[in-house]
Amino acid sequence: MAIIEQVGAREILDSRGNPTVEVEVALDDGTLTRAAVPSGASTGEHEAVELRDGGDRYGGKGVEKAVNAVLDEIAPAVIGLDAIEQRTVDQALLDLDGTPDKSRLGANSLLGVSLAVAKAAAESTGLELFRYLGGPNAHILPVPMMNIINGGAHADSGVDVQEFMIAPIGAATFKESLRWGAEVYHALKAVLKAKGLSTGLGDEGGFAPDLAG
Repeated sequence: MAIIEQVGAREILDSRGNPTVEVEVALDDGTLTRAAVPSGASTGEHEAVELRDGGDRYGGKGVEKAVNAVLDEIAPAVIGLDAIEQRTVDQALLDLDGTPDKSRLGANSLLGVSLAVAKAAAESTGLELFRYLGGPNAHILPVPMMNIINGGAHADSGVDVQEFMIAPIGAATFKESLRWGAEVYHALKAVLKAKGLSTGLGDEGGFAPDLAG
């Protein structure tokens, strides 16, 4: 067993300079892990709902409400649970929120706790996170999905498709897959320059050329 002993949360800034939630989980065996919640530029119709503060602070995107949800409601509900029992922890989070879209406590607060607990359990058991989540027979390394051209809500280029992504499948190691992706990214930049197209960047770091015509 690896009992959840402490749960903390704070507001940090993501790669866009917008606030997001970071959750810290401590276990009774001394394990301490953190997880930061990702956030997109747009929200799908059926996507879980983040809890934001509104008002003037950070243009309404502050997450102090979500942080307080972790500290005041979620932490008391999960402290004492076994971090190894991820399904039990996640079900406790869902039951506590009680809404189909996670809008009461916020998907950002719930996901932060779930991720931090999973990381803590993996570290406590001495396993890589992918193997802990995938089970003892997990044999496929995570494949990075790389957004190399931005459109839609991520750019002002007039391109309707929001994300053109590549997946370096077949690389022997994560290090190699990362290199493949970086090489394609820079090769694409050279192609765009040669064609006289913009190499300015969109909201997620991909190129945002006007591809009309």
